[in-house]
Amino acid sequence: MLIRSTWTLTVSEPALLPRAYHLELVKELHRRLNLEIGSEVVPSVSFSGIQGFYQVSKDFQTFTPDEFYTLSLSGLQENAAKAIASLNLSPSLEFLGAKFDIINREDEITSYEQLYTELVANEPEPVRRFYIKFTTPTAFAQGSAHLALPVPHQMFRSWLERWNHFAPVYLGSDELIAYLSQAVLLKHHKIQTRSHQLPRAYVNGFVGQVTLQIPYRTDALLANVANLLVQYSHYAGTGIKTRLGMGQTIVKLD
Repeated sequence: MLIRSTWTLTVSEPALLPRAYHLELVKELHRRLNLEIGSEVVPSVSFSGIQGFYQVSKDFQTFTPDEFYTLSLSGLQENAAKAIASLNLSPSLEFLGAKFDIINREDEITSYEQLYTELVANEPEPVRRFYIKFTTPTAFAQGSAHLALPVPHQMFRSWLERWNHFAPVYLGSDELIAYLSQAVLLKHHKIQTRSHQLPRAYVNGFVGQVTLQIPYRTDALLANVANLLVQYSHYAGTGIKTRLGMGQTIVKLD
């Protein structure tokens, strides 16, 4: 089972949160989910933070009553997905002295088997262009540093590692990444760097839109596997620290 749940939030009065609120909110949500945090090598939950317009002043963010906000949680493994499906945040979410009212919830539910069957096993007509939007800072581990660029090799490696860790269908490893790196082109991007604040540091990442292109000469099976991993990114997120609000990914097809 795979799930991505998105709540729409409002505030009735201005809510002030520290810029590094993500860890406290993640802890509170995991407590409600009855899941441990930080014990997994590959996190089974990805988290968006609270997205929408807010005012920034030094180390704080102010959320205002005239705006709508969203909060997303994705479960990449059966226990996590079931816990998210059962999570009831209504009527409000309160933490660090702030109160957000819940006004809507949307669930997107699928499974690894369903994604693989529909996008690969049934041999559909290949999708060869993908429009991907990174809504929270996205970066990749590069030795002891971080790479804040949408490099296809890094994106597909990130998605494939999560897929192979959780899915019952193994797709391949370094050889597949090598094929995908040669076949998938970064056609266009409109990105900017943005920092993601953590309790004791910050990480630079990129946000914005990216277009990936697969040439028509590329084998249909390889194109379909690429499509599978791109669609999976909507649940898994991209890159590092997805459980702390980084790497949230939205996919649109041509």
